[in-house]
Amino acid sequence: MENHSRYNYILLLIVVFGGFLIFGFSENIKGPAIPRMQADFSLNEAQLGLLLALNSLGYLVACSYTSILSSKIGIKWTGIIAFSSMAVSGVLMYLSTSYSFLSVAYFIMYLGNGMLEIGLAIMAARIFTKNTGTMMNLSHFFYGLSSTVAPIIAASMMGWNVMGGELGWRGMYLVMLTLSLLPVIPSLLGRFPKGNHESGEHSSFRSLVSDPVAWLIVAVLSFGVVSELAVGSWLVYFLEKAYAWPIDEASRMLSIFFLFFMLSRLFLGPITDKIGYTLSIMIFSAFSGICSLAAIMIGEKGAILFAIAGIGIAPIYPTVMALLAKRYVKGVDTAITFTVTLMGIASVIGNLLIGYIIDRVRSIFSMRNEVDSQLIGLQAGYGFIAILALLCSVTCLFLYMHLRKRNEVV
Repeated sequence: MENHSRYNYILLLIVVFGGFLIFGFSENIKGPAIPRMQADFSLNEAQLGLLLALNSLGYLVACSYTSILSSKIGIKWTGIIAFSSMAVSGVLMYLSTSYSFLSVAYFIMYLGNGMLEIGLAIMAARIFTKNTGTMMNLSHFFYGLSSTVAPIIAASMMGWNVMGGELGWRGMYLVMLTLSLLPVIPSLLGRFPKGNHESGEHSSFRSLVSDPVAWLIVAVLSFGVVSELAVGSWLVYFLEKAYAWPIDEASRMLSIFFLFFMLSRLFLGPITDKIGYTLSIMIFSAFSGICSLAAIMIGEKGAILFAIAGIGIAPIYPTVMALLAKRYVKGVDTAITFTVTLMGIASVIGNLLIGYIIDRVRSIFSMRNEVDSQLIGLQAGYGFIAILALLCSVTCLFLYMHLRKRNEVV
């Protein structure tokens, strides 16, 4: 019996860790691909921002029904559907011939991503009941691992010669997203723990809506994660357009960001358990925002600071998940769904704002005949990403103060 439990636990670890690997690839191969998509479909920055926002809307839609789906058919089959839908989106991406078709394919991919993110968070909260902060960060380390190599692999694969032609971004997406089918095998073999459906103080959406702590956690996660995801979407683009870096060199910088990101999740997890989740988030997010702002002010010579910012932003998401698992023990599925769904709304708004900030600021300075209007626009957009990280820290300070008054600091 003990051997069977250990075997099942290993299968579940493979699903969770493998799921985060896939998630990292699907999220971060877009960095090198976006400039190629822009060239193929003649898109401006506002259209790129709209594309990413619409895709975040797909993610948001998935977040809204995943918890209900998991309670109906189980977290096992919910995960399998998520992996399968991502593979289907890869096929559609390969077949895309227009901006509209591409938007639909991306929307479906983000439906899968949203289901996967909620599903993996629920799985992890049920499985990791001890050393939660450490195990959550370790799980997300695998997201960082795949994210580190994703831009380099994507840039390389797009140049592969296949059957006499270049693989391109379409073929790259097809190959990478087909890998989503691999975790389906251990998912079919594993036995997943059931959720805790006991009634409790924080087990319903109604109680969460009236809980100021829940809203502060939503704000902390939203500012932090929008800042984190925006780096994957915009850093390569920024370095290419602002400093005329070749795509390979810009992609390497994004990979260095995710290298720091990955190592941060590997080594800082135990620190979050030791000093507390709220205090950890406050410190790490402030560090990230300061690094990004410094990189913008220094200019091209300070570009490495964009990557170093990954150290601070990396622990935010898994540490918030650990905080939710500890604070809302009796209703963690509901708390995760509530928090991540609202974070999805922020992600839609954030992606829209970044694209439009770049476009609008560039237009204003262009009308003033500023020579560097393009650079100023890009700096404004990336500066907004840095400010989001700082807002994450400030909001977490309010959360910390609120919890300390109630003697409930986690």
